[in-house]
Amino acid sequence: MSTKESSDPVFLQNEVSATEPIETVQINKCSVTMLGTAHVSKASADKVQELIATGKYDAIAVELCPSRHKAIVNPDAMAKMDLFQVIKNGQASMVAASLALGAFQQRMAEQFDIEPGAEMRVAIKDAQAAQLPVILIDREIGITLKRIYHNVPWWKRMGLFGGLIHSVVSKEKVSAEEIEKLKEGDVLESTFSQFAEDEKDLFKPLISERDEYMSARLIKESNANNYQHILAIVGAGHMSGIQRIITHQQVNDPDETISKLEAQPVSSSWLRYLPWAIVLLILTGFAFGFMRSPEIGTAMILDWILINGGLSALGAAIAFAHPLTVITAFLAAPLTSLNPTIGAGMVVAAAETYLRKPKVEDFERLRSDTTSLKGWWNNQVTRILLIFILSTMGSAIGTYVAGFRIFERLSG
Repeated sequence: MSTKESSDPVFLQNEVSATEPIETVQINKCSVTMLGTAHVSKASADKVQELIATGKYDAIAVELCPSRHKAIVNPDAMAKMDLFQVIKNGQASMVAASLALGAFQQRMAEQFDIEPGAEMRVAIKDAQAAQLPVILIDREIGITLKRIYHNVPWWKRMGLFGGLIHSVVSKEKVSAEEIEKLKEGDVLESTFSQFAEDEKDLFKPLISERDEYMSARLIKESNANNYQHILAIVGAGHMSGIQRIITHQQVNDPDETISKLEAQPVSSSWLRYLPWAIVLLILTGFAFGFMRSPEIGTAMILDWILINGGLSALGAAIAFAHPLTVITAFLAAPLTSLNPTIGAGMVVAAAETYLRKPKVEDFERLRSDTTSLKGWWNNQVTRILLIFILSTMGSAIGTYVAGFRIFERLSG
């Protein structure tokens, strides 16, 4: 059961206003009115303001996670980001992806002269003015991105990343019709669907899991706080899923559901051991090379250093890293590739952060700089993220290329 009483949640209403879809479902004694919005639509923001002004609601739920809520209420928080800790904790790729998604939404918003997420900003502002609690019902975006990455087959992941970057730097205009279509979907889904090879890979982590998560959060909050009428502001694409889940009582235990959907994806056991297996093969190749002759063994080590270090340094150079950072990449990659617990990108990005620490204005310009390819290279924050990603990619490619070269020498 998803509620504390035996009364079933009932689908009460399915009306469409002049601009935005509205649906109401019942959870126990609490009515939940869902307003379907487009995250870059002025009409959506106006409808939010209109509904809150009626005074009918005792709580406002929004499709935001804590980190996105923080970005709205404290836009200067990004300026306080500890970039070194981000890199150390392995969050650089997630931060870069989040910035890219935000940049795409910002580009659409600027084209149509509306602040991205305006309806959420209006909801938070008007709820606070009316002294109403604001409930954050969406899953953390970092977890969603990781689950997307895990759900996409490994051979498609590079294309997913490349497509995300392309969506940021593309100069193509978004038509008004396409903006209206966002009302039928989700802004994250709309972004990824532009370049995803197979949208089925995205649907579960992007839509169905979040439908279930937001339903569980609504059920938990309504039961715990005895709310009578909640206004839930969600992307229009989530409305039917949330309505179905609540109406058919598909969430038996909200806490269990939330915990399950917040779990970090776990890679297959063979993937966890693969880096160590590669290291073992490389070291075995060195051993056999020296057993055959010191000249062959020495040539193998030189191949390893030049190829692995060279490609990692090339990645850093493409990101316009400091010359000493490029040298660091060349020296570090051959060593870190033999120790899967330390990535080349972490060492290289840390060196760049030490040599050219980002300034406050770099953080302040993140929103505008990330909307153009040139901005990613000019802003020191995003350049460090690029250095991390490109030097890591270079080292990874170098590991396989150098590995094949080593075994060519053994078979020669």
